[in-house]
Amino acid sequence: MYVCLCHAITDTQIKHAVSQGDSSLADVKKRLGVANQCGKCARMAVQIIQNQLELEPNYYEVA
Repeated sequence: MYVCLCHAITDTQIKHAVSQGDSSLADVKKRLGVANQCGKCARMAVQIIQNQLELEPNYYEVA
């Protein structure tokens, strides 16, 4: 589903960015440009990021 209509960014792209090591809206924003224009998608993007972080371990974090 499209999350950011301004830049045609989907939930799948956001999930992929998280699997590549992004762990915050700022990270995903830098990689994909989500929430850069009108910002209406920011809340949904954060929700997707948080849900994805709960589903898969982040191997980039050092214990």
